[in-house]
Amino acid sequence: MERLGLKPSRKLVTVVLTGAGVSAESGVPIFRGPGSLWELPEARKLAARARPPWNNRGTWEFYEWRRQLVSRCKPNPAHLVIAEMERYFEDFTLITQNVDGLHQRAGSRRVFELHGSMWKGRCPKCEEIVDLPETPLPELPPKHSCGTPMRPHVVQFGEPVDRLALTEGIKASSKADLFFVVGTSAVVHPAAGLPFLALERGAKVIEINPTETPLTPYVTLSLRGKAGEILPRLWREFLSKEA
Repeated sequence: MERLGLKPSRKLVTVVLTGAGVSAESGVPIFRGPGSLWELPEARKLAARARPPWNNRGTWEFYEWRRQLVSRCKPNPAHLVIAEMERYFEDFTLITQNVDGLHQRAGSRRVFELHGSMWKGRCPKCEEIVDLPETPLPELPPKHSCGTPMRPHVVQFGEPVDRLALTEGIKASSKADLFFVVGTSAVVHPAAGLPFLALERGAKVIEINPTETPLTPYVTLSLRGKAGEILPRLWREFLSKEA
């Protein structure tokens, strides 16, 4: 942290933004690039049956397959460090583009999910969001208590992100002292704009990603590699400098 000119303190307003790269290190297939979900024949077959309004059996068969796959994955060291950071800082916000729930399984309690969660369903009639933690589900599609078939509470392509998560993300980014961008390509908006709000505020922005991104030229510090290796090392360094 000396490289950033920051004195370690619990009072630093801290934000972490995570993307698919963090989950990929736990074995969750990503949507873009080598090793993506679409390289799996079963994924392509099931996804072809998923269609609007997203509360049909075909959509849920695809998501139930993904839910069972994710249920076999475990949080990695990056997830665990982020959960520890939440317990350490007095003002901490975690914003994620991931829908797999691995942050919660690692111990994070206050998670703002921009793209929703595969472990929740939403009633298209009353808009109530319902936790669906069990897999396999006993019924496809699962029904709301009002009898309406629910859709997965996951943002589909072309749909707006979760309003509350975005509002909290903007609010936190605009007052941040320290901002971590972890495992994201920095091309999907509106998430990609949040680090720039922090930079405008004067925050120190740290990017951790295997490759360069459009954000790289602007950040305070950009580190190449796996989040599960780099973030724990950074965190140990931070704690060792604490007064």
